[in-house]
Amino acid sequence: MSEPADAPAPPSSPFADLAAFAALPRLAGLALSADGRRLAVAVQTLDAERKKWQSALWEVDPGGRRPARRLTRSAPGESTPTWAPDGSLLFTSARPDPEAGSGSGTGAGEDPERALWSLPAEGGEARLVLTHPGGIGAVGVAADTGEVVVTASAMPGATDAEADAERRERRKQAGVTAILHEAYPVRHWDADLGPATPHVFWAGALPADPAAGVERPAVELRDLTPGAVPPSGAGDDLHLSPDGRLLVRVETVPDGPAGRRDRLLLLETATGVSRALVDDPLADLSAPRFSPDGSAVVCVRESMSTHDDPPDYTLLHVDVATGAARELTPGFDRWPSAPQFAADGTTVYFLADDDGRHALFRVPAEGGEPVRMTTDGAYSDLQVARDGSALYALRSAYDEPPAPVRLDPQATGQHPEPLPNPGTLGRLPGSLHEVEATAADGTPVRSWLVLPEGASAEDPAPLLLWIHGGPLMSWNSWSWRWCPWVMAARGYAVLLPDPALSQGYGQDFVRRGWGAWGEAPYTDLMAAVDAVEQRPDVDETRTAAMGGSFGGYMANWVATQTDRFRAIVTHASLWDVDSFVGTTDAAYYWEREWGDPLREPKRYERNSPHRYADAIRTPMLVIHGDRDYRVPIGEALRLWYDLQKRGVPSRFLYFPDENHWVLTPGNAQVWYETVLNFLSEHVHGQQWQRPELL
Repeated sequence: MSEPADAPAPPSSPFADLAAFAALPRLAGLALSADGRRLAVAVQTLDAERKKWQSALWEVDPGGRRPARRLTRSAPGESTPTWAPDGSLLFTSARPDPEAGSGSGTGAGEDPERALWSLPAEGGEARLVLTHPGGIGAVGVAADTGEVVVTASAMPGATDAEADAERRERRKQAGVTAILHEAYPVRHWDADLGPATPHVFWAGALPADPAAGVERPAVELRDLTPGAVPPSGAGDDLHLSPDGRLLVRVETVPDGPAGRRDRLLLLETATGVSRALVDDPLADLSAPRFSPDGSAVVCVRESMSTHDDPPDYTLLHVDVATGAARELTPGFDRWPSAPQFAADGTTVYFLADDDGRHALFRVPAEGGEPVRMTTDGAYSDLQVARDGSALYALRSAYDEPPAPVRLDPQATGQHPEPLPNPGTLGRLPGSLHEVEATAADGTPVRSWLVLPEGASAEDPAPLLLWIHGGPLMSWNSWSWRWCPWVMAARGYAVLLPDPALSQGYGQDFVRRGWGAWGEAPYTDLMAAVDAVEQRPDVDETRTAAMGGSFGGYMANWVATQTDRFRAIVTHASLWDVDSFVGTTDAAYYWEREWGDPLREPKRYERNSPHRYADAIRTPMLVIHGDRDYRVPIGEALRLWYDLQKRGVPSRFLYFPDENHWVLTPGNAQVWYETVLNFLSEHVHGQQWQRPELL
C-alpha cells in the first residue's frame, strides 16, 4: 500500500489550522438567575496578542429566542458567574479597580489578585465589591437573602486582611519563598500548598451602589474558619442554606499516617460554631447541597478504595437537624455526582457516567429507582429554575462542544437543541460512530470511532488509538486538549475505547482492572483495535497509539507488550509505578490500590512498564510538564533515559512551565504540531520536520 501524506481537511475547517483551532470560543461555568430569565456563561477566546485565553461573561436567552450577548470585557477576564437574588451578577476577576489610586494594591501599576465584582441588574459598569490579599476563590450566595460567603487564602496567624497583607509583604521584602510543611501532602496537581491556606469568610449582604459623590462602603470580611491550617485549610466545596443561616462545607482531616479523608461540617454563619454533619471513617464526602427549605442536604459518598476493591459512589440524604443520613441510590450500579434538589425539594437530580455518556438522572428525595432523563451527551453545570419550570445545563459530546440547553424537569429521552450561544461550530471534518468489541473474557468493550472525511475501502484511513486518563473515567465529552477532530482533519481515524477501569459500565467492569492495570485494560484495548481494524475504511497497516496520564501509562505498557504500532505518543505518563506512588501529590490514595511497595511488591513488579523496557521496539514521543505534581517529571526523565540508552528512536517534548495539561495557546499548538509531525514521520514514512518554534 502506498504511503500518502496526511490528508488535509477542507480549508474552511478550523481543525485543519492549529491557529484557527486555538481561536475557537470555549464555554464553561453556566449560571441561572433567581427569576429564571437570564443565563450567564463564561466564554474563553484568545487575547489580542494570541498568547493566552481570556474569559468573558456572556448572557444566553433561556427561551432560545434572542442571540447571546457579551456582558463583560477586560484584559484579565472574568469567570465564576453567580447571580444574586436582586438580579445583579457576581463574578471574580483580577481586573484593576478603576476607582483605586496608585499604590492601593488594585491600581493599574500592580497585578491584583482575583476580587469579587458585581454587574448591576439594570446593566452599566461592574463595580468592585470586595478584595482579599490572598485573592477571592469560591463564592457562595444565599438563594433567598443574597448574603455572600467567599473563600480566600490567608497566611498562618493573620487575624485580618491587613495582617495578612503585612505578612505577605514581609516575605516578599525578605526574599523568602520557602514553605515549612508539618503535615502531608505538600502539593496538589500544579499548586504548592502553603504557606497560605484557604479560609471561608462571611461577607453578608453586599451594600447597594452609593449615590453619586458618596464613598462606597467597605465590606467587612469575618473569618468563619479561623482554625484552618495547612495543608488543606477550609477548602472550597461549600454551600449556603437559602436563608444564609447555615453553611455546609467539606473539611479534609487526617486519616492515619500521611492519609487524608473528607467529611461534611455544618457551620452557623452568625456564630461560627460548627459540628460534623457526616463523618464517615470509611468514605469521602463531597458536593453538599441544601434543599430549598434548608432542612436537608444531599451529598456524594465515595467509599474508600482498598487493595481488593475500587471505590464506589452513592448519594446520601442528610437531615440537617439530626444528622441522620440515608442512601438515596442503593444498588445503583453507576457513580452519581453533582446532586441538586428540585425546586420543590421532592426530587434530586444528579449526573453519572453511563455507557459512554455523562447523563442526567433524577431520583425521589424519599428514595426510589433512579431514572435517566437524557440520551446522548455529557451534561455539566446543572441549573434548576426556582419555579420548577425548567432545568438548564451545558451539554457536550465528542461531536458537540459545550453548549447551553434547556431541559424538561420530568421528561425522559431528552436531547434538546442548544440555545443560541457564542460557541457554536460549523461542520466537523469527519463523522462519529459507536463501535463494540468483545474482550477475551466475553465482556463487551465499547468505543467511539472518529472517521475522517473520505475514509473508504478504496482509501482507508490510518488508525490512531487514543487511550483516556483517569483511570476511573471514560470517553464521553468534548475535549479541547484531547480533540480527535484535529487528527481527523489530517486524515486519521481515531479510536477512543473504554477499557477495564472505565466508569459508566458498572462496578464489576472497574474491578476487572483494579490493581492489574497491565492485564484486562491492555487486552481490552487490543480487542478494540482488533475489531476496528476489520473495517474496510481503516488501514490496519498504518497504526499508532497515544495517551495521557493513565493513558500515558497504558501507552508505555503497550510499547512493552507489542510492536504492532508504528509510533507511540506518551503524555504525562507513569513509567516506574513504585516511584510514581511515592512522589505523586496524594500517595495515600494510590497506596490503597497498590499497597506498600516494600511489603506488597507483587503488583508493582507485574504492572510497572519500566521493568519491561528491553522489549520496546516502537518509536516513542515522550511529553511532560515540569509543574505536573500528579505525575512528577521524574517519570518522564527516567523513561526518556531508558529509551535513549537502549537506542529506541524517541523524542522528548518538555514544557518547563506547564502542568499535567498544556494550558497556554502557544504551547498547546506546539503540542499538536509535534505530535502530528511525529506521527507523519513514523505512520506515513515522511521526513521528520522539527516544529519551527522548538
